[in-house]
Amino acid sequence: MTLIVLLLGFIAALAEIAGGSLVALKKAWPNKVQEYFLGLSAGFILALAFLELIPESIIHLGAGAALYILLGYAVIHFFEHTLVEHLHFGEETHDDVMVSKVASTSALLGLMVHAFFDGFAIAAVYSFDAMLGLLIFIAVLLHKFPEGFTIATIMLAAQQGRKRAFLASVAIGGATMLGVIAVLMLSQISEQIIGMAFAFSAGAALYVGASDLVPELNKSKNRLSPILVFVGMALFFVTLQIVHHYTGHTH
Repeated sequence: MTLIVLLLGFIAALAEIAGGSLVALKKAWPNKVQEYFLGLSAGFILALAFLELIPESIIHLGAGAALYILLGYAVIHFFEHTLVEHLHFGEETHDDVMVSKVASTSALLGLMVHAFFDGFAIAAVYSFDAMLGLLIFIAVLLHKFPEGFTIATIMLAAQQGRKRAFLASVAIGGATMLGVIAVLMLSQISEQIIGMAFAFSAGAALYVGASDLVPELNKSKNRLSPILVFVGMALFFVTLQIVHHYTGHTH
């Protein structure tokens, strides 16, 4: 069973890396195209926070989840606007910077937490029910490619470079594997800690999506970019419905 669970986690991680590679290995992405991808990414991240991370955190923590969601939001705000300069595209001397480097890092950390629990879910459910575990794996696999695509797009928009964009997708893939390994190594993980991780990740995702990405997209003269935020939301929503349909899981 251990080898099968590790294989499933590895395949999910590869899908994450494949999504990032599609962005990182492209020779040149025009600014307009980057804006389109950023719009999709913003919608995907916001839907992830509202439809998955927040409900899951409430399940584990109840009303107490609100404090950790706020904390996640506040911490990112503090680091971006108190300790470092916040860069915007179309302003100052950084005309090609669409996202601050801190925002890209917080997006990476948030998605890594989410990816960790993807791997955690695959291993935990499979160890209980192999068939249901395979369904969870398929459901997780569906959004791994767009997740890798999302983080690589954000890293490029923050001028982190193609190598870092690729490594970011590798990091999220690695977090998926860590989630699998955690289940195999630990006999019990506190439900409260899981809930806190979900809640903090939700707050960070809300900040990156609503306070960083969407305002910058709304400043763009290309009106299609903000509209694509809704497409990104729809992409995550459809994926989530497929997950619920095949696993019977509801919040």
